[in-house]
Amino acid sequence: MKGFLEDANYSIGLLDEGATLADVIDNCIYEHTHTGKRAFYVGDLGKLVKNNIQWQNVMAPIKPFYPVRCNSTPGVLEILGTLGVGFACSSKSEMALVQDLGISPENIIYTNPCKQASQIKYAAKAGINIMTCDNDIELKKIARNHPHAKLLLHIATEDITADEEMNMKFGTSLKNCRHLMECAKELGVQIVGVKFHVSGSCKELQTYIHAISDARCVFDMAEEFGFKMNMLDIGGGFTGSELQLEEVNHIIRPLLDVYFPKESGVNVIAEPGCYYVSSAFTLAVNIIAKKTVEYDKLLPSGVEQTRNDDEPVFTYYINDGVYGSFASKLSEKLNTIPEVHKKYKEDEPLFASSLWGPSCDELDQIVENCLLPELSVGDWLIFDNMGSGTLGEQSTFNDYQRPLIYYMMSFSDWDEMQDAGIASDTLMKNFFFVPSCIQLSPEDRFSTAA
Repeated sequence: MKGFLEDANYSIGLLDEGATLADVIDNCIYEHTHTGKRAFYVGDLGKLVKNNIQWQNVMAPIKPFYPVRCNSTPGVLEILGTLGVGFACSSKSEMALVQDLGISPENIIYTNPCKQASQIKYAAKAGINIMTCDNDIELKKIARNHPHAKLLLHIATEDITADEEMNMKFGTSLKNCRHLMECAKELGVQIVGVKFHVSGSCKELQTYIHAISDARCVFDMAEEFGFKMNMLDIGGGFTGSELQLEEVNHIIRPLLDVYFPKESGVNVIAEPGCYYVSSAFTLAVNIIAKKTVEYDKLLPSGVEQTRNDDEPVFTYYINDGVYGSFASKLSEKLNTIPEVHKKYKEDEPLFASSLWGPSCDELDQIVENCLLPELSVGDWLIFDNMGSGTLGEQSTFNDYQRPLIYYMMSFSDWDEMQDAGIASDTLMKNFFFVPSCIQLSPEDRFSTAA
């Protein structure tokens, strides 16, 4: 069955105990070597199941609302919907994607801080009432276009260790919350809760203490105005590490028990995005061009030259870049190291190398400097942890082709879904058995996103 990113026709390979993720990648590379060397993803949807179990074990009863912008591929959305996860949407197209899965409006929140009036009207028509707001202009826009909206006041967090400018870009101050409540009262708009967000780059977990304390102040303030508050959104910033999840839980649990106890009737939710999908997807790219460059041109500024001038230095161009799967590289550091697919000797020499995308644009640099064995045009590189921020709408720069997507899941993960009673009949139709030693064909084995 062949499916595209914008439709729900896809299939998931069920791997027996003898098959591994590496086997799937090997088989896909074998196929692409003979049919056309195109970049592709392998998505292990079983990791979504594992991550959800981990979330329930550590963070329950905090309900996750997955930010669709992190990875909007149909396999991810349907698996998470089947698991009972809610969805945080930032646009009309994301709301429509989620609604097509049969998700009820109560399990969708509209989180874009700068909403278009037409999209607010769409949310109103679809019955999606919960949305965020952090200023009076946005509040008035919502009042005009969705008078039955239920607002979460987005408050700013103060994290001195993270990027303060980014952290304060969205979210209102405690002082301004009173003004917003006065405006909401005049406009007849309901305020039902508070949202904050702590960046995943934040190293100081004490930020959660200040944020939850501030949220409690806003709840108390709301009582003065007669608003019935029943929701606290602690945002995202969950990296996918079990240790980080446990550390956050250790900090917030006592505060939630004191400020928002169970008997208060406040539903606590979160927006884990990277947490669910980052580790679930692996990207394979092909080297399409190669050249030798001067070493000093490869070095980052301020780095002293320490190598032998006789050693070659290589620049490789691959068939994916910042106008595709590496778009996040334009705004943040790449958090994955390329792995060479072909086998090479342990004592094989390594050379200073850089990796570039196919556009020949000066911004299309993926890895500035790394050590690799000498590679050839046609060789493959593997990037792990590529599931977040890489699989949305992508550019068609220079006739760029979107990578194909191959979904898979182990039988043990599938059994866990069935044992939990969350494997729907609709979802089951997308699965097929993959023996451990079979060549996989994109046309009829796995989903492809073209």
